[in-house]
Amino acid sequence: MSDSFAHLHVHTEFSMLDGAARVNDVVARAAELGQPAVAVTDHGVLYGVVDFYRAAKKVGVNPIIGIEAYLTPGSRFDRPPRSEDVRYHMTLLAENQVGYQNLLTLASRAFHEGYYYKPRMDKELLAEHSEGIIATSGCLGGEVAQLLAPDASVEEGNVRIERNYDAAVAAAAEYQDIFGKDNFFIEVQDHGIDAQHRIMDDLRSIASTTGAPLLAANDAHYTFADEADAHDVLLCIQTGATKDEPGRFKFNGQGFYLKSAEEMRTLFPSEKFPDACNNTLWIAERAKVDLEFGNILLPTFPVPEGSTEATFLRTLVMEGAKARYGDPLSDEVLERINYELSVIEEMGFPAYFLIVWDLIRYANEQKIRVGPGRGSAAGSIVAYSLGITGLDPLEYGLIFERFLNPGRREMPDIDMDFDERYRGDMIKYCAERYGSDHVAQIITFSTIKGRQAVRDAARVLGFPYGVGDRVAKAMPPAILGVDATLDQCLVEPLPEDDATTKDHFTAAAGLRDLLAADPDAQQVVDTARGLEGLRRQDSIHAAAVVISPVPLPEIVPIQRKGEDGEVVTQYEMHAVEALGLLKMDFLGLRNLSTIERALELIEASTGELIDIDSIALNDPAVYDMLQRGESIGVFQLEGNAMRSLMRNLRPDRFEDIVALVSLYRPGPLGAGMHNSYANRKNGREEVVLLDSELGALSAELEPILGDTYGIMVYQEQVMQVAQVLAGFTMAEADLLRKAMGKKIPSVMAEQEELFTKGAVANGHPEALARRIFELIGHFAGYGFNKSHAAAYGLVAYQTAWLKAHYPAEYMA
Repeated sequence: MSDSFAHLHVHTEFSMLDGAARVNDVVARAAELGQPAVAVTDHGVLYGVVDFYRAAKKVGVNPIIGIEAYLTPGSRFDRPPRSEDVRYHMTLLAENQVGYQNLLTLASRAFHEGYYYKPRMDKELLAEHSEGIIATSGCLGGEVAQLLAPDASVEEGNVRIERNYDAAVAAAAEYQDIFGKDNFFIEVQDHGIDAQHRIMDDLRSIASTTGAPLLAANDAHYTFADEADAHDVLLCIQTGATKDEPGRFKFNGQGFYLKSAEEMRTLFPSEKFPDACNNTLWIAERAKVDLEFGNILLPTFPVPEGSTEATFLRTLVMEGAKARYGDPLSDEVLERINYELSVIEEMGFPAYFLIVWDLIRYANEQKIRVGPGRGSAAGSIVAYSLGITGLDPLEYGLIFERFLNPGRREMPDIDMDFDERYRGDMIKYCAERYGSDHVAQIITFSTIKGRQAVRDAARVLGFPYGVGDRVAKAMPPAILGVDATLDQCLVEPLPEDDATTKDHFTAAAGLRDLLAADPDAQQVVDTARGLEGLRRQDSIHAAAVVISPVPLPEIVPIQRKGEDGEVVTQYEMHAVEALGLLKMDFLGLRNLSTIERALELIEASTGELIDIDSIALNDPAVYDMLQRGESIGVFQLEGNAMRSLMRNLRPDRFEDIVALVSLYRPGPLGAGMHNSYANRKNGREEVVLLDSELGALSAELEPILGDTYGIMVYQEQVMQVAQVLAGFTMAEADLLRKAMGKKIPSVMAEQEELFTKGAVANGHPEALARRIFELIGHFAGYGFNKSHAAAYGLVAYQTAWLKAHYPAEYMA
C-alpha cells in the first residue's frame, strides 16, 4: 500500500460560517500533496458537490462525494423540546453511482421529513438507502464517540447522555448491519483534544471487537495551517461573538487543516492504528462516482393523439403565425419559420417551446399579464408566433442565432416576466402540471464581500466601530458596478491583467496609505482577507425555477426548511444547468402589475377597455412627453440622468427608446456613446460608420449601422458585420460575439484570424480587415442584446403611453 493518504472528512466553505476551506484551494492542495483523492463532507448538505467535483477532476484528484449527516436516535419525524433533541454526526460517502443516488435521496429527505433546526436522518432512513454508501463513526459528535465521551458534545440536546461502552459497541455493530462489514469504519481523529485521547483506546477496542476497520481522519475546516485564525474569526461571525469574549464557541484543539500524508501517518502509526491511514486509500480506490454534464433532460410534454412534440409545435406555430401576420403567410415569414423549426427539431428542443407556450397560455387564460419578452428570445419568430414574445423579430431585425445557436448544443433560455402578484401562482401551476416533486426553485448563496469582511473583522477583533468603518470607506468605489476585492486593492497587478483590475489598484492608493500608517487598520485587513469570498448564507434565487423529467432527488438534492418552506434545490443554478435540467426564470415584474392596475382603473373611471398590447408605437404625445424628460414612473426611463439624456437625445421613434435602454449602462456611458448617439441624431456631430477610415465600406455598413448613426450599440450588429464583411454564418458570428464579450486572448486571436481570412476572401485588404476587427472588438465590449432592449423598450413605451394619456390612473 502506498504511503500516501486521502482526506475523507472535509468541511468546505459550503458548511457556511463553520468551514473556511475554499473548494479550489482544497483540491489544489490535495494535488500538491500528491494525495489521490479528497472528500467533501459538509454539514447536512450537498451544496458544493458539483463545484467540488469539477475542480477536483480538473487537477486530477478523485472527488469523493459525501456529507456529514445529522442523525437522530429516535424518529426523524419527532419534534422534541430543544433540550431533549439529541443529534449525532455521521460521515457518509458515496462509493458508486447507487451510493450517490442514495446520498441525494438521504440529503433531500433529511430536509423534507426530518428538518428540525437541522436536516436530520434516522436509522430507518439510513437502512432504506444504505446501498453504495460508506459510513464512518464520525467525529466526537458521532453516536459511538458520544457514548464514550458524552462531555465532548457540541449539540445542546446531548447533555443527558451517559458514558456506556457496551452501548457504543452495540451502536457500531448496528451500523455494520446497516451498511455492511466493509462499509462501516471506526473513525479516529487527533487534534490534541482531551476527549479524543480518552476514547482512542475504546475506539480501537470497538474496531477489534466488531471487526470494523479503523479510518484515520482530520476534521478539516480550512485548507492551510495558517488559516486557523481566519477560521476562528468566522466562528465568531457565526455566533456574533468577539475573539476575546469569555466562554464563546471555539474549536478546542488544533490542526483542522489538510495535513500531509506524513503528518497523518505520524499521528496514526500503523503499529498502533492498523491500516487506519491505508484504509483512506482503500476507500479512495473504491469510491468512483461519475457526474454527467451536457445532457438535455427535458420533461415530456403531453401532445394530442397522433402528434409528436415536433408536429404539434409546428401546428401551433403555423396557427400563431397566421394570427400575427395574416393568411397566407409571406415567403419571408415561412422561410424564417421553417429555418427556426428545423434548428429546434434538430437540437431536440420542441418540448422546451411547448412547455413555455403552455405556461404563457395558462397565464393568459388566468388574465395574468406577461411581459413581451426578456433576453434574446425576442429574436425568434417561433416564440413570437407562439405568443411567448410580443415583438416581431423581422420588423426590428432581431437575430435568431443570438438566441439559439445551432453550432452550440445548449438549452434555450427563455425568461418570463409575470405580474409580480401572480408569480407564485405560475410556479404552483408548474408543480401541478409536471408534479410537485419535479419542480423546485433554485438556491443561491451570498458571499462575504470586501467591505463586509472588513467590518466583520474589526468587530470580531474588538475594535471600535469607527476603525472598521474608516477602512471600509477607504476602499475604492465600484467600477462599472463591480466592487474591488481586497487583493485587487493591495496586490500590484501584472502587465497582462485587465484594465479594471489595474484601475481598482490605482484607485486604492488611499487605502494602502491608511494601512501603512495605522497598524490597527492593517490587522483588520489582514483578517478580512481570510474571510472575503467565503459563503455566508443560502437563500432562494429571485427568479430561477427547475423542471425535471423525473423526481428531482434522482438528479439534484432538494431542501425545504420546515413544512411551510419553499422547495429549493441544494445545487446552484450553474450546476443545475450543467446537469442538463430545464431551468427557467419566472420573474415577478412590478411594472406589469402597475400596467394591469392602471388598465383596471381606466376601465372603472372611463368605461374604456384598452388593449395596451395593440397601441401604435408612433404616438406623438408619448415622444413629446419623453423629449421633455417627464418620465418619472416610466419603466427604465425615470432616473435623473436618463431624463437629462432624453432631453438631449429627443427620441421620436421606438428605435430610439430601444437605443436608450441599451446605452444607459455603465460601459456605454463611460465611453460617451450616449452623447455621440444624441449628437449624431440631432445633427450636432458627423455620422461616421465605425471609423472615418472605413468610408469605402459605407455601402456594406450602412444597412447595419445606419439606424444607430454609425455607432455599434447592439451585439447583433457585431454579428451582422462579421456576416457581411467576413462571410461568417450567423452561428459563427454568434461565437465571435461571445468571444469578444469574454475577451479571452487565445480565443480572440483565433477569431481574428478567422475574421481576417474571411474578409480577405471577400476582397478586403488584410490590414483593413484587422482594423475592422479591432474596431468591432472595442465596440463589442459595450454592445447590448437588442432583443432584450427591444422587449423592455416596449414595456417602457407602454408605461409612457399610459402616463401620457391617463396620468391620474397610471400614477395612482
